[in-house]
Amino acid sequence: MAGKMVLHKLVVLGDGGVGKTALTIQLCLQHFVETYDPTIEDSYRKQAVIDDQACMLEVLDTAGQEEYTALRDQWIRDGEGFILVYSVSSRSSFSRIKRFHHQIQRVKESTASSPSYPGSPIAAISSTAPVPIMLVGNKSDRVSDREVSTQEGHALARELGCEFVEASAKNCINVEKAFYDVVRILRRQRQAASSPMSPTSSGKYEGGKSGSSSQVKEGRYRRQGERKSRCVVL
Repeated sequence: MAGKMVLHKLVVLGDGGVGKTALTIQLCLQHFVETYDPTIEDSYRKQAVIDDQACMLEVLDTAGQEEYTALRDQWIRDGEGFILVYSVSSRSSFSRIKRFHHQIQRVKESTASSPSYPGSPIAAISSTAPVPIMLVGNKSDRVSDREVSTQEGHALARELGCEFVEASAKNCINVEKAFYDVVRILRRQRQAASSPMSPTSSGKYEGGKSGSSSQVKEGRYRRQGERKSRCVVL
């Protein structure tokens, strides 16, 4: 295929223990992580084909603990789209979603007028466009432990003005949808921002429901107390 592959920077946010890492690794490595290992910052790159268009996803899995609030500002500043995760089996993680959402809005509003570096994908999106956010109720497989209803998830998403889906990293249900729908929103925003000014710049995008993935190109991992890098080629 001709032309450069578009890079989409996605950031996964949410309380500790809600399954942010499990969702990310299931997406990128097709593997379910059973044990909980608190994350500071893990970055993954995955090549994907969404609606017949190839792209590169850079997924940043982040710490949910309160002590990393300052770091979170930088993660949000660098991100284009966000996956906001709570566990349907944890009422407390659901109640903290608004705090994460407020932080996204605060950081993005404060940087909206800042100049972007030449060629920045963020520069291709209007500063008036809403921040692409997917609210994800993870661990939908834990039926007997459920504390948050599907209806409550939909209601919160409407209140926050974002998309919503329930997912199961364990059973690989709606994992791709959670991430790929954010990419679809980004594509529509870029098209809307570029078409009136320069129809041929940055490529053409269309919405849709189909999506498939390709190889995982890179994983960069940093856990509490350690940091390591590796490249995964499948």
